[in-house]
Amino acid sequence: MIATVPADESRGATDGESPPAALFTKPIVELMSVDLGYASASVLTEVEISIGEGQFWCFLGPNGEGKTTLIKAILGALSPRRGRIFRNPEVFARGRVSYVPQRLELNPVLPTSVREFILTGLAGVRTHGNQRQSRLDRVLEIVGLGASRHQNYWTLSGGQKQRALLARALIRDPQVLIVDEPTAGLDLAAAAAVLRVLADMHATYNVTIVFVTHDLAIVTRHATHAALFKGGAVRSGELADVITEEALGHTFGVPVPVRCDEDGRPQIQAACS
Repeated sequence: MIATVPADESRGATDGESPPAALFTKPIVELMSVDLGYASASVLTEVEISIGEGQFWCFLGPNGEGKTTLIKAILGALSPRRGRIFRNPEVFARGRVSYVPQRLELNPVLPTSVREFILTGLAGVRTHGNQRQSRLDRVLEIVGLGASRHQNYWTLSGGQKQRALLARALIRDPQVLIVDEPTAGLDLAAAAAVLRVLADMHATYNVTIVFVTHDLAIVTRHATHAALFKGGAVRSGELADVITEEALGHTFGVPVPVRCDEDGRPQIQAACS
């Protein structure tokens, strides 16, 4: 399901209200010397990361290295053991953060149309009937599911379901969209369709994206910033500073050849046999 900021921090968004640019002079989220963990288990230590307006972040690393833990901390679902987390109130207190998890927790026995499924994303958002319909029409067009609005959600293909999940997040008009491996398990065409939606939201609406992935090609094509997770540490920053042969080799334990294009953007090189 879509997770949003905790109830005590969210007042819901109102149609037509977009915070002026001046409100985003501070980072949207900033973690300062943060340690995270559960009970007696430490997961991440000394995390320093600052996510700003309009940036496209990719979180990378082997499974179990703390990517989901950091997302929980960003959303306010996990308190730091040490350090400080700043969340810009003009984003978080207005309910303008949406999270799309990798797995959907919904009973497939219940018949649910695509329209009904997407409208559940407006839970806690103050809207009247015309606003709800306007938002629904807009996000259906963005994700390319307008013709499927009355179809049973459970009869959709994997790629269509993923786009419906994105639509359910986008209907909240988020300033920040956090997505957990949205292309995992999809064929190339379906994955490309999902990536087009995210890229368009970033380019057209300046939505800040936090994208968890294992696909380095997605990172080098779309990201402006990256964070690498390994051994309890997080290396984060602008793409060219993080996606290096040394850093990727340390993170994944195998050589990953990297070159920079004429714009200085890192590109992953195929290994020579």
